[in-house]
Amino acid sequence: MTQISSSPRWGALVLEDGSSFVGKMFGAEAETAAEVVFNTGLTGYQEICTDPSYRGQMVVMTHPQIGNYGVSDRVRESDQPWLAALIVRDASPEPHHWDSHTTIDAYLSEFGIPGLAEVDTRAITRRLRMLGTLRGVLARVPGRQIDLVTRESLAERARALTLPVMVGEVSGHTPSMLAESDGPSIAVVDCGVKWSIVSQLEKRGARVLPFPWDVSAETLMDARPDGVLIANGPGDPSLLDAPVETAKRLLESGTPLLGICLGHQIIGRAGGGETTRLPFGHHGANHPIKDERNGRVYITSQNHEFQVAETRELLESGFRVSHRSLNDGSVEGLVHGELPVRTVQFHPEGGPGPKDAATIFDEFLSLVRISAERH
Repeated sequence: MTQISSSPRWGALVLEDGSSFVGKMFGAEAETAAEVVFNTGLTGYQEICTDPSYRGQMVVMTHPQIGNYGVSDRVRESDQPWLAALIVRDASPEPHHWDSHTTIDAYLSEFGIPGLAEVDTRAITRRLRMLGTLRGVLARVPGRQIDLVTRESLAERARALTLPVMVGEVSGHTPSMLAESDGPSIAVVDCGVKWSIVSQLEKRGARVLPFPWDVSAETLMDARPDGVLIANGPGDPSLLDAPVETAKRLLESGTPLLGICLGHQIIGRAGGGETTRLPFGHHGANHPIKDERNGRVYITSQNHEFQVAETRELLESGFRVSHRSLNDGSVEGLVHGELPVRTVQFHPEGGPGPKDAATIFDEFLSLVRISAERH
């Protein structure tokens, strides 16, 4: 069982529907209010903590023990953890790995992020699956019980929570030392890009040019990149008009374009489509998707709350569905019939997760090379 300290700090997660879960706090001694989502990954908790797409969310891990292999600088997806809180059944007090002697408790504490352990994560997950993503508050309580007045007060705080546009908070954290290369230059619109996406491009010989999330199309085209990648990030894509307008201009220019996760949703909107919220999102490393072009099935890593709707306007603009979720049938990728454009809702870099779909980067860079030869 979790041994966070000799004198436990009790905390309660209270959801907007009034349900409450009391356990032992670890990490920072702080309160937080955020959306609550669950992740089904068996490993990769550090990548999940440092994924900028989790900004504004508390993450419930369905795997029972978290922290058992510690924390390592080698597997970060950003320079800091971004999630609002980590909710687990058992937070391992001692890491067992040659590369790490840092506990998940100490790691979260260093960055001011609270955690909650010894709660029934199965019950929380079932509630989220039944009711959909819920807002919640994590707060200190004096003991193992929470009184009705405190519970209702925290539930009311959760119901009143509104989340702002958060991409500006996570943009601009790409690695400072990017590899030099004579290969194609790829401008990355950083909405909260995972470092492993940058790594996948560099491994294929690309030269990465990072730009902020609200960069204009004119600025991008002045840099004369061979291609543009619009990256992942947090929040509701329907609120991101600036990058949608940039994507529209890039589509008009015929620039080779790849969208990943939030980038997929932004390009979908730029093509005339709409985005809608999924009931409880896709968060995990075991999501099957089908490539509609060849029938191949991939197991993918995913982290998103929204989807691109398959509207008539989107299809009439030249896009067609390239990938589809085998769990719920939602759109997982788009291709354009005439333009060098690809998008995927899942994470082909697989950090954390399977590597099945890493060929998406090869496909994109092939489009970049073909486009360069034509011009």
